[in-house]
Amino acid sequence: MEREPVSVRLCDYDGCDEPGDFPAPKAPDSPEKWHFCQRHVAEYNQNWNYFAGRNKADAFRRAQEEARASAGYKTSGAYNTGPESYGADQRRADAFEVLELDDDATQAEIKSAYRSLAKRYHPDTNRGDKQAAIKFQQVTAAYQVLVAR
Repeated sequence: MEREPVSVRLCDYDGCDEPGDFPAPKAPDSPEKWHFCQRHVAEYNQNWNYFAGRNKADAFRRAQEEARASAGYKTSGAYNTGPESYGADQRRADAFEVLELDDDATQAEIKSAYRSLAKRYHPDTNRGDKQAAIKFQQVTAAYQVLVAR
C-alpha cells in the first residue's frame, strides 16, 4: 500500500524543524500570519500585546468595537463571567483617562467632565468632523463605564 506525500508546513521560528500548526499574527490588524510549533507559539504569545503601539483612545475604541462585535458571546452562558470579569479595572482606568480625570474623581466630577467634553465634541456642533464624532462616542462610552455600578 502506497501513500501520497503530505505537505507539512514547518515552524517559522528560525532553525526549528517541527510542524508549524499554530498561526500567530505578524502584527495587530494584519492578515499575515506566522506559523509556529506549539513551543514557539507559546513563547511568541507570552510577549504579545494586542494594544502595543496604540494610543489609549485608539485602544479604548478598539476594545469597545470588539465588545460590540462579540456581544452575543457575552450572553451565551459559556462566556458569562458577570460584571467582575477580567479587564473591568482596565476599562475603568481607560474611561478616567478619556474623561481627562484622576482615578479618584467623584461622581460630580465625572458628570461635569462628561458634560463638558460631550458638549465640545457633540456631532451637532462639529458637523462633518469624523474625529469629533469618534471622540464623542468615546466620551459617552467612558461615562457609561464609570456610572454603571
